[in-house]
Amino acid sequence: MQENGKDMCLWRPDVRKKTKIDEFREIVNQKYSTSLGDYHELYKWSVEEYAHFWETWWEFGRFVYSSPPTQIVDMSLSITQVPKWFSGARLNFAENLLRFRDDRVAIYATGEGQPNISNVTYKELYKQVGIYARALKGHGVKNGDRVGVLERFTQIEPTVLFSVEAVVYNGKVHNHLNKVRKVVAGLKNLKKVVIIPFVHKKNEIDLSDIPNGDEDIEFEQVPFHHPQFIMFSSGTTGVPKCMVHSVGGTLIQIAKEHVLHCNLTRDDVFTYYTTTGWMMWNWLVVGLFSGCSLFLYDGSPLLPTPNVLWDLVDKLGITVLGTGAKWLDVLEEKGVHPRETHDLSSLRAILSTGSPLSPHSFHYVYSSIKQDVMLGSITGGTDIISCFMGSNPSLPVYEGEIQGRNLGMAVEAWGENGQPVYNTRGDLVCTKPFPSMPTHFWNDDGGIKYTKAYFARYPHTWAHGDYIIINSRTGGITMLGRSDGTLNPNGVRFGSAEIYNIVEKFEEVSDSVCVGQRNAAGEERVVLFLKLHPTAEFTPELTSRVVVAIRSELSARHVPAVILPIAEIPYTLSGKKVEVAVRQMIQGETVKNRAALSNPDSLDLYANIPQVQAW
Repeated sequence: MQENGKDMCLWRPDVRKKTKIDEFREIVNQKYSTSLGDYHELYKWSVEEYAHFWETWWEFGRFVYSSPPTQIVDMSLSITQVPKWFSGARLNFAENLLRFRDDRVAIYATGEGQPNISNVTYKELYKQVGIYARALKGHGVKNGDRVGVLERFTQIEPTVLFSVEAVVYNGKVHNHLNKVRKVVAGLKNLKKVVIIPFVHKKNEIDLSDIPNGDEDIEFEQVPFHHPQFIMFSSGTTGVPKCMVHSVGGTLIQIAKEHVLHCNLTRDDVFTYYTTTGWMMWNWLVVGLFSGCSLFLYDGSPLLPTPNVLWDLVDKLGITVLGTGAKWLDVLEEKGVHPRETHDLSSLRAILSTGSPLSPHSFHYVYSSIKQDVMLGSITGGTDIISCFMGSNPSLPVYEGEIQGRNLGMAVEAWGENGQPVYNTRGDLVCTKPFPSMPTHFWNDDGGIKYTKAYFARYPHTWAHGDYIIINSRTGGITMLGRSDGTLNPNGVRFGSAEIYNIVEKFEEVSDSVCVGQRNAAGEERVVLFLKLHPTAEFTPELTSRVVVAIRSELSARHVPAVILPIAEIPYTLSGKKVEVAVRQMIQGETVKNRAALSNPDSLDLYANIPQVQAW
């Protein structure tokens, strides 16, 4: 978005304050005799000399290890060859997160309907981890076993399953025990089920024969590329992919994003509103590496009032608050103005992900929440358990844009001819290796699924499946939606987010979903569904205004062929619009995994619509 021909700047960093990125850049200049003057020059160096970059970050971050690396990475190998990183290094993931063992608070926690806030110090956390570690070893858990805390386990056959007995959400208690019994019945190699009392508090946890005591933890040292997490794709279009992420790659990548790109220190209180099934949970937990205090919240962020999280920002002095873009939309829709009702003096950064952050959400944050705050829109995904682009305390915030590409991530936008493009739409690609690439997919002999997932579109380059614009003036990035949701009527290729940014500014429109529909001749048209506010009516006059807005802000060829009202928009459990499933429904296809949706019944609204079927 531009104002008088210029990109609209909403926030600028205080140049008088030195950030961790500034400190890191000075060290790079000293170590390599360079003269990198700003972030953009540092970024360019970090992707051209990526082995030197990751080696310097390894040293700067002060990671805990028992054996140093003998080689950072073989730069003769391309990204498609998935080179191993930090060969020879041996370390432990938990040991790095528990490197501080003092009386500072490591975790604050509360939830819906809970009057009190509990806290655990770093010293107490170290002791509790030790208790569980010894208990798991006592039950035969060994190197290479899978310990499950999520569903979808039949593919990975875990040894131990953790679960709570129930949760509270939106004012209701949801019992988990029946679900756990069904999961357990289908797992052949399960040795132990651990039920942690969460809603109905009891005096014991079902971990029989827990060894106690204060002895030190024996942190098992493993290679850098040793498996740490198995992450699952959403599964809305088929069987979920099981992506294996490494100990070292996960740690070094997310810690970089926290320390350098979020400027986290021991003085921060950091929270991200997320489910445990979303990769942002893993991302949040690594915050312990920085020594900050984490705040964990369980339950609805709208009860007892939509101000519940803002109340906690003031009460705990939260400095960095992360959330999904959808929550900001809901707050704006409900007329919540924390700037008028709360102090928020501690808050220095708001992070957003899950779906593209619209320009009107940028304005909402600065007009209704806080003017002097870094709004860091971040993006990456479960596939890399981290971010390609995101927040940056050294760069301005421009309306509708992610601040910049992250250090060490060779991201480009490629046009139809497979060449970099600027200021126009392109596929998000990454041209050089990075440590948090999945090491492999589970049960993927020969890496066939892995290759198909990332390297099928461009044989020698990672294609991430997002559609973006890189601004040559600011270096910022505009997210346009998923490539599989890209619209292409009459040869005009554009992202669904371009439509959302226009129609969701209408007062009558609460939400929307825009998809392509193909007929038997292979022609494509665009179908737009509008979810209206309860007091609004779907009228020819509203449709006309929507058409005029899209035509004037984009072009006549961007105008949807069909615009219809709908009662509900489908979302994943992590708050992402499910365009592919909507497209399947209007095409009369079957959506294979409705369990991946937070509101699966909403899909039925898109079946057998006469105006859609008529084409």
